[in-house]
Amino acid sequence: MAGKSRRTVLYSSKGKKLYAVRDASGKFKDIQQYSRAHAMDMRRKSKAEIEAAAKKAGTKPAAKKAAAKKAVAKKPAAKKAAAKKPAAKKTSAKKTAAKRPAAKKSARKSTARKTTTGKSVGKSLKSMVRKAVGRVKKAEGAVERAVKRAVKKATG
Repeated sequence: MAGKSRRTVLYSSKGKKLYAVRDASGKFKDIQQYSRAHAMDMRRKSKAEIEAAAKKAGTKPAAKKAAAKKAVAKKPAAKKAAAKKPAAKKTSAKKTAAKRPAAKKSARKSTARKTTTGKSVGKSLKSMVRKAVGRVKKAEGAVERAVKRAVKKATG
């Protein structure tokens, strides 16, 4: 490609922010969730950042890249070890839960309801509106198709 590919911002049906990359013909080449793409961008260093760090340290950029790759390669192993520990806790929790006697049921006391903040109401309202608009568009499409079928049937 001659130019740098740019990301177009879209939203999924669930409201998640997406990045879409198109090829030269305009078709979607790649679609990623914004959260994942952003996290990857933050982990990755740009060419300019690598060169600046190399100049500061007085080493070549290639050596800096190799060191960065080694650091990235070590991280997944640490995550796997951490993931195994909670699994062991789950089994012990099940055993202790089975030994306890059944809890007595008592009358539930009514508690004060928490009020929602303006932000959460705004978000839920926006998502409801977005879903309603989607349903209306879907219905309009269905009506158009039904009209086309009826016209085709009538004209023969």
